[in-house]
Amino acid sequence: MPDESHHHRLDGLAFALGSHAIWGVMPLYLALVHDVPSFEFVAWRIVFTLPLCAAVIAWRGQWGEVRAAFAQRKSVLALLGSSAMIGINWVLYVIAIQTDHVYAASLGYYILPLVMMLLGLLVLKERLSGAQWGAVALATVGVGLLAAGALSTLLFSLTMAVTFGLYGLIRKTVNVGPIAGLMVETLLLIVPALGVVIWYAAQPSGSSMTQGWGLAAAIALGGPMTAVPLMLFATAARRMDYTLIGFLQFLSPTIVFLLGLFWFHEELKPAQLGCFVMIWAAMALFVWDLFLRRRRLPRPA
Repeated sequence: MPDESHHHRLDGLAFALGSHAIWGVMPLYLALVHDVPSFEFVAWRIVFTLPLCAAVIAWRGQWGEVRAAFAQRKSVLALLGSSAMIGINWVLYVIAIQTDHVYAASLGYYILPLVMMLLGLLVLKERLSGAQWGAVALATVGVGLLAAGALSTLLFSLTMAVTFGLYGLIRKTVNVGPIAGLMVETLLLIVPALGVVIWYAAQPSGSSMTQGWGLAAAIALGGPMTAVPLMLFATAARRMDYTLIGFLQFLSPTIVFLLGLFWFHEELKPAQLGCFVMIWAAMALFVWDLFLRRRRLPRPA
């Protein structure tokens, strides 16, 4: 009879791959809303995420968990911080894609796992093996190469990595479920989001939602494009080892990198190439160390 826990992990892997596939092709979706101002688009993204989250919460019967989160001042403050981090990250990501800095967006999420390791060391008091320290050193050299060749791009990438890394740290430590937490974050962001939407609607050019049915539908798609991968990722995180989840985070920036190279035809500078090569080498070293450590584990009876 197949091991039930093995099938459970395979289901988690499918959820994780689905979330990173959606994040990876996000630049193709953002090309549909390229002319929408970044702040307005992020505001609409929040607005259209709210009903989808509410529907899932209602379907799962988790309104009690949402109310419990709002009843705890510590949880509200923590989720307010995570809301600010993810909001800033979304704006920076949209700006990077709309200004043809696809590689900057890709690099930001390549750096992200290393930022998470650093936060784990300093805040959660986790430990790294010797090989994992070697991977960190390789990636640091790669970032140094990029800094020498494109400082402005590095600033974009580092800010994106740090904001999402802090977001993940807060969500890991706050005592609220993943879907209920996303609902609380969306509720906390909805007031400023509506303010931004109203402000753009009052401008002479009007709201982007009035510029045609095609563009309006593309903007509305931002809700599912935001909520669905986050929900898939949250489900996967409950079913899989945290180290494997961390490794899979390299998948989406790899897709973004390949899209920048072959679809958006961005120029690949030597500093960028060297940086990515070093990060890929760090990835390979980390995976090899993970493989060796798993082989040393005793086989279950």
